[in-house]
Amino acid sequence: MFCITLDPNHYGFIRNLGYLPVGLGDNSFNKEWFSDKSGKNISKKNKNYGEYTFHYWIWKNYLDKLDDGWIGFCQYRKFWSIKDHDIKNINIESLPSQVLKDVPKNYEEYDSILGVPIYTNNFKAMKFIKKGSRIIMKNPALILSKKKRNINFHFDLMHGENNLLNAINLLDDKNKDDFKKFVNKEVSFSPHNMFICKSKNKLKEYYDDLFPWLEKCEKLFGFENLKGFGKIRIYTFLAERFMPYWFKKNTKSTIMPIIFHDIRKDLS
Repeated sequence: MFCITLDPNHYGFIRNLGYLPVGLGDNSFNKEWFSDKSGKNISKKNKNYGEYTFHYWIWKNYLDKLDDGWIGFCQYRKFWSIKDHDIKNINIESLPSQVLKDVPKNYEEYDSILGVPIYTNNFKAMKFIKKGSRIIMKNPALILSKKKRNINFHFDLMHGENNLLNAINLLDDKNKDDFKKFVNKEVSFSPHNMFICKSKNKLKEYYDDLFPWLEKCEKLFGFENLKGFGKIRIYTFLAERFMPYWFKKNTKSTIMPIIFHDIRKDLS
């Protein structure tokens, strides 16, 4: 399990969980950390790619060194857990007993594990109106019909109108139509770019589909004129929608809870 953070002070806690510490961002991390800055890398794009600069580093430098078996990713404020826990009952002392330590045997029939989905049609109508009045004016039925508030609508609302569909048009033929159907039909997706994959070969296949697409998207969106977090991180958010689609299409997939506690409150 790789655990990604921006703060070198988190090393001891992550190691005590039995996880592999990954340091990203501008802080200085010693050689005990995994990083995105050696070998062939895109670390300079971290502001726009988020955790995917580390995934790129694995793709280009480390896949052959991984053991076959479960390979997972979590973050300094989001962790896998066998059981869901009320956020009020999660703290720095409780986390070590609440986070995933081993994938249970009853998951062995699956090839991948994704987070419990979030629903794009459950936000209050006023939030939709506030965030996307122009989109709502074009299609007022979005207020009344939950089925129309699909993944594509949510992306338009949060990350720019038509940006997702324009990006999908750059995908290879084996994914373009299926992914377009996915975002226009589904009203939920597994979030946070967190997944656990049982095969490094399958992980390579995912990266082989994802990163050439994101590189094409760079020509569409660039870097210099991205304003606001929802667009500055657009490559992260594109990957976040593509990830559950890809693993559900290409693997036998199941879900597991993700629990929340920002360890920066305690360790920074």
